[in-house]
Amino acid sequence: MSATTARHAQPRAWLRAVEWLVEEAGLHPKAGEATLCVARDLAGRMDYIAGTVLYDLDGTAARCGLSRATVKRHVAYLRELGALVWARHGSRRNLRLPGRPYAGTATIYAATIPYVYDRAHGHRIEGRGFGARVLGVPVPAGSTTAAGRPGRRGREPQSLAARPHARTAEEEGKFTDTPRRRARARTISRPRNSTRRSPLQVAADIRIAAHVRPHIPWTQGEGLRRLAYALRPLIDQGLDAHDIAAELASWWLAWRPARPAAYITAQLRDRTATAPYDAPSADAHPHTTGPTGNPAWQAWLRQRATATELREEQRTDDDRRHARLYGWDRWAKVADHYATDPDDALDLYGTRLCCYAVRRASGGAARS
Repeated sequence: MSATTARHAQPRAWLRAVEWLVEEAGLHPKAGEATLCVARDLAGRMDYIAGTVLYDLDGTAARCGLSRATVKRHVAYLRELGALVWARHGSRRNLRLPGRPYAGTATIYAATIPYVYDRAHGHRIEGRGFGARVLGVPVPAGSTTAAGRPGRRGREPQSLAARPHARTAEEEGKFTDTPRRRARARTISRPRNSTRRSPLQVAADIRIAAHVRPHIPWTQGEGLRRLAYALRPLIDQGLDAHDIAAELASWWLAWRPARPAAYITAQLRDRTATAPYDAPSADAHPHTTGPTGNPAWQAWLRQRATATELREEQRTDDDRRHARLYGWDRWAKVADHYATDPDDALDLYGTRLCCYAVRRASGGAARS
């Protein structure tokens, strides 16, 4: 590449030049159809921009149906014509590639066009050697412009000068009809009183779903975001994670839906349409409704809530401080209290002490 007088070329122009050198000009007495066959194989594998190609002696011989020695000779003819130059010499030095006992350095050729071809065709060349380039070609006879056919149609070639700036529809205050523009227009036109959830509300929904999912086996294959989205109607009613888990458990599913979030959405929609939260009739079968619709269950919940309120009214902050100060040594009692009435235990002992007691009761090591 550094010593050649021929210029660099791309595959299509190079193959046209090789055909002219071999067939029309006949500049090499031994070049012929086999030379063109090898040249076509090289052009088909060349890099379109750089014009470089791997030698691939064995592959070229197999594709052209020639022997290795014949391919070597005709590649040498192309070099003698000035149509090929070495971009990198191959060698027998072992590159020691992983997984291969032997791998030599490959030979890489670069496509070139000799000056004799440009002179015969009237090309104006700038520069010398491999980096030379074509500045212009002769204008065909009868053509009024350098563009050829466009000249016969009476068109002018495109100007490369800077065009005056024209105001677009967007600068005039209008939007072009593209998907991104339409999405932006919908965002701008959204009313201020939209019911869209804020990021904090979405995070709160996901936390509730994270507490619900471990209690309902058939929801444990669903993602938290999809599950939180499906539980929004229940969350908007003011239900906490325990109430939502009780509601889902009352559905008594003995099978696992393939898409739990979609199933919850469909069930809540159907129940809303048919007023599902009305109290069941007295003559209804006791197993036709879930625990939340059972009168005895509802009475127990009311009694439990009343007892909790009474305890909280009688309990003072001094009682809580005393229990949380001396309850660390009586962690077994705290764990039993939490197992019996978790809400009351949390109110009396606090979250940290309850967690410590439950962890010790379950055999876990206490954290420092």
